[in-house]
Amino acid sequence: MSWTEEKVTKLKELWGKGKTASQIAEIIGGISRNAVIGKAHRLNLSAKIKTRTATSNQTFENSLGQKNTSSKRGRRSKFKSLIIDKDFEPENPKQLEELDENSCKWPIGHPDEESFYFCGRSSLKDFSYCKLHILYAYQAKENKNKKEEISEKDEVPDFIEKKIQSA
Repeated sequence: MSWTEEKVTKLKELWGKGKTASQIAEIIGGISRNAVIGKAHRLNLSAKIKTRTATSNQTFENSLGQKNTSSKRGRRSKFKSLIIDKDFEPENPKQLEELDENSCKWPIGHPDEESFYFCGRSSLKDFSYCKLHILYAYQAKENKNKKEEISEKDEVPDFIEKKIQSA
């Protein structure tokens, strides 16, 4: 399938009207939805979908922005509180059959070894892991545009390092 000038013009016109890629593919005929998306991308056509009223769109974007900032703060503060908490319960080794919904499911060792087990500490609500293993499992997202440097106050305290090494 080749893109003729006529098809490209029709694509630009329909894209500007806010038609979906599936609708455009059906109207032009003989091309797939993915072909429409690919060509629109190569033509650098705007990815924004036009809405009926600009005011409702602004309201939605504003509320979305507020939710994102509050959820980022909440998640970050949750993990900082885990780092500050220095009291980890002792490990409670369990086999796969012994695990329940409140057990930490962090694997220790290799499954082929006889000494393989799961952590077994109490897991946090809505997580599969205990406090210590959440620190391992969930890493902060790296901002591609601006890399955050770790300051001295954000470094992991010595007592956490000792706990991690002893676990």
